[in-house]
Amino acid sequence: MKTKPTLELVDAQTIVNAAQAFAVSKGWPVTIAVCDDGGNLMLLQRMDGAPAMSTSVAPGKAQTCAMTRRPSKHYEDMVNNGRTAALRLPCLPIEGGEMIVVDGYCVGAVGVSGVKPGEDAEVARAGVAAIGAQIRF
Repeated sequence: MKTKPTLELVDAQTIVNAAQAFAVSKGWPVTIAVCDDGGNLMLLQRMDGAPAMSTSVAPGKAQTCAMTRRPSKHYEDMVNNGRTAALRLPCLPIEGGEMIVVDGYCVGAVGVSGVKPGEDAEVARAGVAAIGAQIRF
């Protein structure tokens, strides 16, 4: 039997705080979601001025990463390259979701929504970096 690291609430809080600080420094009002390795929401934070819809989109991006073990941009690229069958997958194919990888294990994911997809991804990566986790592309 293997033992693997797990994401704890304090980790999720650190991720959200760092992601929010980065977003504030850029003037980007976003919603930040952190989920565990099964795609279960652990923490959701909507900054002042973030679009209301972002509270649904950010968790979807995080869940996509956690369940598929790929950044959400992977699925956006599939669709943009003509593989429209990916739209039938139970995932959100929009950039802005990033995996949290520790010791080679995906322990969860961060999803960000509220600005341009590439900017959402920057915010998510800033959160992941705050706990010293790897970012996989």
